[in-house]
Amino acid sequence: MSIIKFLVSRAFLKQIVLAVVALVVLSFLMLSWLKSSTNHGDFETVPDLKGKSISVAEIELKENNLVMQIQDSANFNPDYPKFSVIEQDPPVGAKVKENRKIYITLNPSGYRKVRVPNLLESTLRQAKPTLEALEFKVGKLTYVDNIGKDIVLKMQHKGQTIQAGDMLPKTEKIDLVLGNGNRPSN
Repeated sequence: MSIIKFLVSRAFLKQIVLAVVALVVLSFLMLSWLKSSTNHGDFETVPDLKGKSISVAEIELKENNLVMQIQDSANFNPDYPKFSVIEQDPPVGAKVKENRKIYITLNPSGYRKVRVPNLLESTLRQAKPTLEALEFKVGKLTYVDNIGKDIVLKMQHKGQTIQAGDMLPKTEKIDLVLGNGNRPSN
């Protein structure tokens, strides 16, 4: 029997039809099982957690059958209370499956501390951008008799002298004592 006669034979065509029917039935059964096991069409809506405390956020997520996952919080935002939610993922109103993790970022208790740079004997013109780059603020400028005009002689924070290497929270004001260009009188 030749191969062409076999391919057009009734037995071969019958086997092809049976294979196609079996494939359709198996696909239908698999899709039905997936639909029931994955809760297809059942969604939870992500609530708005921004500005809420950890305990309130956890209660709201449990009420919606969702799981809270806290992410590292490094950037302090003064617009939100301490230890409150400042970001969430997925966003508010998103449709998610039951028991989905909702990633939240908390507001830390304050700005992180930054090392004070060595500004002694540098000019005000150099010191100001250095402080601002580290997110410090230039506070009060005090001038004393010294031959170096606008040379940083001392750094102060809240009336206390500070040294290079001291740690201060970002956005703090650092007061500078500068030379006024006059010779000190003996």
